[in-house]
Amino acid sequence: MSRLKELRTYVNGELEKMENADKRLGAINHLYGVSLAATMIAKKRGMDPELAAMAAMMHDLAAYQSGSYEDHAHKGAVLAREILDTLGLTNAAETDLICSAIYHHDDKLVVDGPFDEVLKDADVIHHCMNDLSKAVKDKEKARFAALCEEFGM
Repeated sequence: MSRLKELRTYVNGELEKMENADKRLGAINHLYGVSLAATMIAKKRGMDPELAAMAAMMHDLAAYQSGSYEDHAHKGAVLAREILDTLGLTNAAETDLICSAIYHHDDKLVVDGPFDEVLKDADVIHHCMNDLSKAVKDKEKARFAALCEEFGM
């Protein structure tokens, strides 16, 4: 089984614990949507698409488990490290890369490392394109515009 598939199996199990079916469906939609976007962005930018997809699959998991988005990015990085250490899917450098991306993903107005930016951009793509009837959030406007230019949209 591939590392990504094994991680998805684990994450799916965690999401199944969510009692509210609508929130569970939204979580599944978001994590898989961001994962697909992260794969595409990483591939285009010459980075590891599998690691990007893995980061995306865990980026909001702490919020879904706790029911709160308060400090969810930082808590999510800790949770991701625990998951990756338990499952043994990544080496230390890969774990650090994934956890850094999760740690920084919520601060859309700051530019961090190139891999961190893949997850931020994938999150913005999903936020902005999953429901086209919703206005783009102010903190995501510049990033979304840059993504549209990068991808010729």
